[in-house]
Amino acid sequence: MSSHLGLAYHLTHRGNAQHTRYGWLRLTPAYSVHVVADLLKRYALTGDIVLDPFGGSGTTALACAERGISCISTDINPFLVWLARAKTRAYTPAEVKCFQQLANELIQHVDKVPPEVIWLPEIHQREKWWEPEVLSLLGALLYQIHRLHDTFAEPVIDLLKVAFCRLVISHSHASFNHQSMSFKKKCQPSLFSKIIDDLILTWQESINDIIRSMQTPIITLPAIHLHDARQLTTLIPKETVSFVITSPPYPNRMSYIRELRPYMYWLGFLQNGRDAGELDWQAIGGTWGVATSYVGRWSIPEDHGVPYPNFTDMIRRVAEHSDLLARYIAKYFVDMKQHITELYKVTKSNARIFYVVGNSKFYSVLVPTEQIIASLLQNMGFGEIEITLLRKRTSKKELYEYIVSARRS
Repeated sequence: MSSHLGLAYHLTHRGNAQHTRYGWLRLTPAYSVHVVADLLKRYALTGDIVLDPFGGSGTTALACAERGISCISTDINPFLVWLARAKTRAYTPAEVKCFQQLANELIQHVDKVPPEVIWLPEIHQREKWWEPEVLSLLGALLYQIHRLHDTFAEPVIDLLKVAFCRLVISHSHASFNHQSMSFKKKCQPSLFSKIIDDLILTWQESINDIIRSMQTPIITLPAIHLHDARQLTTLIPKETVSFVITSPPYPNRMSYIRELRPYMYWLGFLQNGRDAGELDWQAIGGTWGVATSYVGRWSIPEDHGVPYPNFTDMIRRVAEHSDLLARYIAKYFVDMKQHITELYKVTKSNARIFYVVGNSKFYSVLVPTEQIIASLLQNMGFGEIEITLLRKRTSKKELYEYIVSARRS
């Protein structure tokens, strides 16, 4: 077991912040491009087809696209699929020029849009996210973008929406000083600047940053699908994939929906809180809203099939504190077992497998995710299994991130 101790920010989403298109949006689901690039450099062979079944914001897909490696990426969240496709598209010079011109025109008229045509998302406690004037300006800008849909090509519209998402979060009260998202205290506006001036400046900086970050060419377009990682054989022919690099959600009840909500509401991927909970219920490890109620009614099957020796005892010890959390953990690994069963079927003989995973702790019970995933891989028939310590995480002292590797027999 090798290790890279310390906080190792370059091995997290923070390592993507200024790295070409990887930093278009700051998202916790994005793991470091440096991890992916290192694995591709060390192990990828000519003709490999890489699979990322938990594609997230498209880190693996983009790393492959920039290197001319074929990649299939799937995710169950439609916003993440949209973002990954936008990040990995090969934009023409004409599309980039059109994007820049339209962006400059839209922001100049953002304060002239009639209030009666402005639409605002029904996100819970909207005023907690944005100041009233910011909300109106964002709504006006989105209205203008929507009016362009029938006139300009989808790649141009998508670039405008990426820039809009950056504006949505940079002018919100959201804070990312925690491993997930929280809210910062509202600040009094400056006497020497107007909100609209700050918004215009941020917009222009985002446009320039997006254009500058698109210099790396896309050599091979990835195939990015809205799909469930537990049903891979309904999308991918058997024995197709020769390389897997992925990072599934961690079993820590930290729902990605929480952080993705502002983008998803503004862009129309969510209409209300019920939608958010229903989508999170479909995801592995999802617990937002109604998903928590569904987990509470889910029963642990007696033949759960998770081969880790201490699994049943671990679930029992968590249940002594919380029956809900015990069910949540059990369902997470039952779902992962279903996923790995499907993975075996779509991988070729000798395919290399790499999972970036993090362990968890509930009350005094440590959940060794890396060991449980390793046991699932071994039980399925994968061999040469290794667990490599990647980094210390920034939360509880016992929490680490690992790479679990294996080879298909």
